[in-house]
Amino acid sequence: MTPPSTSDPAPRRIGANYVPSRGWFYSWLDLDPDAVRRDLADLAGIGLDHVRVFPVWPWVQPNRGLIRQRAIDDLLTVIDLAAEAGLDVSVDLLQGHLSSFDFLPSWVLTWHRRSVFEDRDVRAGLRTYVETVTRAVATRPNVFAVTLGNEVNNLWPANATTAATSTDWARELVSTAKAAAPELLVLHSLFDDAFYAPDHPFVPSDVTEIGDLSTVHSWVFNGVSRIDGPLGDATTTHADYLVELAAATATDPRRPVWLQEIGAPLPDIGAGEADAFVRRTLEHVGANPALWGVTWWCSHDLSRDLLDFPDREYDLGLFTVDHRPKPAALALAECIPALRRPVVAERPGLVCDVDLLRQPQRRAEVAPGSDFHRAWVQARSAGTVAIVPAGRSADVLRERGVVGTVPAEDVRPTWVDARD
Repeated sequence: MTPPSTSDPAPRRIGANYVPSRGWFYSWLDLDPDAVRRDLADLAGIGLDHVRVFPVWPWVQPNRGLIRQRAIDDLLTVIDLAAEAGLDVSVDLLQGHLSSFDFLPSWVLTWHRRSVFEDRDVRAGLRTYVETVTRAVATRPNVFAVTLGNEVNNLWPANATTAATSTDWARELVSTAKAAAPELLVLHSLFDDAFYAPDHPFVPSDVTEIGDLSTVHSWVFNGVSRIDGPLGDATTTHADYLVELAAATATDPRRPVWLQEIGAPLPDIGAGEADAFVRRTLEHVGANPALWGVTWWCSHDLSRDLLDFPDREYDLGLFTVDHRPKPAALALAECIPALRRPVVAERPGLVCDVDLLRQPQRRAEVAPGSDFHRAWVQARSAGTVAIVPAGRSADVLRERGVVGTVPAEDVRPTWVDARD
């Protein structure tokens, strides 16, 4: 599949990360097709066009030499049920990490402990896994993408790696998946420390240079919600800020960005504030010409019968466990028609002294609450604004629709910091 450009007139993708209402991801151990069918009907009913699904790696490949056909068949069943509901599917391959838990097979743990990024044998096993699962899901016409995994950088530091190693690891597995299914989008997915943490061994270029398009995960519990409150500009523009950072960092000025995860987590966003948070966030990020699509986290709440999850994980769903749409679902549904329409916008650019592509050690200078971030939020309050790393050529700016630039130091924030 040829990756779309930011000026592609095709409608944007709007979907949900599928968290089963019965049994969370443990439901893969005992798949109930009727329960899945009901869940997917909820999502189709509010106008979504796709789901992102998460087979769990150690249950598919419990031994380096064994990939369970039953597990692959169950995955294909879920994909087929999505097709019945009129939903396309993106498949995450390496889980990996989900909702604060790491899921790793026994052959990389205990007496066999070895890094999933560094160990030669583990990487060989992963290549087999990625190739086998990708080939299988590519047989279904409603599958449009595979992602290496859900925030694989959460597996560090328990799994040793360096920036060079993690980049090589991702390039190797993306190439494996692409060879197995050239017609699919193949992606690499990381949480936002890749953009914000100076010493993190997964760097911005892993997001913006590897795979067919960039993906970002916007979570306001990273500290941004404490800057100006649950409905302040810093909070409701954070998704737009991450999309813009990814677009600005890419060497291809037309590389699209998929907002692959975003949610309204308690207590950062109160239950009575979720509706407004959804509307304001989507209005802001929907104005970004780099945006390719939005996938909400997540489809359904987590039952309180399941124990030991962080408290915020239980209430992130668009639907309750008994299939009632929540205010966030209704707000998302109302935003879909406008959000689907791609935009081509000319906008001013805010010049950033930090070039994340070449200076990842300076990531703290663009993290939430930094001087640059505060200046961008202030500039964004007047309308859409691009991020322009210093030294970008006029041709690149023109490709990104940037008309005129302003140094960040010339913008003086006037908004009140909620931490003061």
